[in-house]
Amino acid sequence: MPTHPPELLLVMRILHTSDWHIGQHFISKSRAAEHQAFISWLLEQVTTQKVDAVIVAGDVFDTGTPPSYARKIYNSFIVEMSKLKCQLVVLGGNHDSVSMLDESKELFASLGTHVIPNVQEITDQQVFVLNDVKGEAGAILCAIPFIRPRDVIGSQAGASSSDKQQALGEAIATHYKKLYDYADAKRADFKQPLPIIATGHLTAMGVTTSDSVRDIYVGSLEAFPAKAFPPADYIALGHIHRPQIVAKSEHIRYCGSPIPLSFDELGTQKQVLIAEFADGKLTSVEPLLVPRFQPMQVIRGDLESIQKQLLLLPTEPAQADMFGDLIASEEKPTALPIWLCIEVETQDYLDDLQQRVQAMTADMNVEILQLRRARTGRQAQITQEAKETLNELSVEDVFERRLALETFETKSDQQRLARIRETFGEIVEVVKSGDAS
Repeated sequence: MPTHPPELLLVMRILHTSDWHIGQHFISKSRAAEHQAFISWLLEQVTTQKVDAVIVAGDVFDTGTPPSYARKIYNSFIVEMSKLKCQLVVLGGNHDSVSMLDESKELFASLGTHVIPNVQEITDQQVFVLNDVKGEAGAILCAIPFIRPRDVIGSQAGASSSDKQQALGEAIATHYKKLYDYADAKRADFKQPLPIIATGHLTAMGVTTSDSVRDIYVGSLEAFPAKAFPPADYIALGHIHRPQIVAKSEHIRYCGSPIPLSFDELGTQKQVLIAEFADGKLTSVEPLLVPRFQPMQVIRGDLESIQKQLLLLPTEPAQADMFGDLIASEEKPTALPIWLCIEVETQDYLDDLQQRVQAMTADMNVEILQLRRARTGRQAQITQEAKETLNELSVEDVFERRLALETFETKSDQQRLARIRETFGEIVEVVKSGDAS
């Protein structure tokens, strides 16, 4: 390829994000304010970072039937993006409804947004040029959404599970190669060197998942080998909520979800990625750190340690207006409570655990969303109980041991627990009376 003086380099900047899960209810809590705050922040970054195109690599919504407010957030985002003259590509994920994304894609196309709900029959609908802010061709995109088995393979009656997995993996690799080869031929039509960018919404081998990643489809591919990806200049992936590099390949990236979708994601700094290309080559991939829009924290330890940690929490809670105009609400709350997950490490079964913890936090601006025994404590209990035989335990003992592994946090949970115990008692009485007769 010809070399260009530095001042004539064709520079293309892509913002890579994924796994928004708009509409998620997090242990009964709406994430609407957080999503609105994130999108407002993202729109600002498009301008300040001089972004040419934005790629949303799947799972825009949390479910296939998102609530109306989630659709409104999505629609408003696309309208606002069109005002920035920045190209937008939205890919369907395994949580997204193909029909729901498809119903508005032609309308959004008029606003400069490409929506790819599923694998398309016509190659040009998945391979197209991304323009820079000047309207000039800056890259060629292989826009690949979540691939369902029926999209790439036929029925396999009598095939084993491993055979189906292998066939699906091969079919996905073939689909990637087909689109890449088409894109490679397409860029020959341009005088300037153009990079090829590919996307995907799947699990690549060797990545780290989190509690919030849910595979809600059947007959899926467990993991896709990195070597099966085509030699694209950058591969923008979604589905895994932790940002990471795949197979030590700097150009194959998961950006992760922009907000923590489970408590176990709090240890990872949320981000979007800015991939920059110059003269048709990837020159850098830089994380852009996303602010935390809702205070959240995990506290672990015995009761004494938990009480000490609670006292260390900020006495001045985060103000809602700390985000400026990011949170769209007519009545902004004066303070944001800290959402807590409390894991209690104790070998003893405490039937008043909830009351004890509630007393500790009575005068604090916190909300306990999860209260549970620490995994180590539960595992120790299971190990101890494994040494016992059923002959040593009554039916009631077995039932109570099983209940002890569950969490009943709220008042309604406690009422449900009482109903469960009552129903179980009635069943036991029926069985015993039947044995007696």
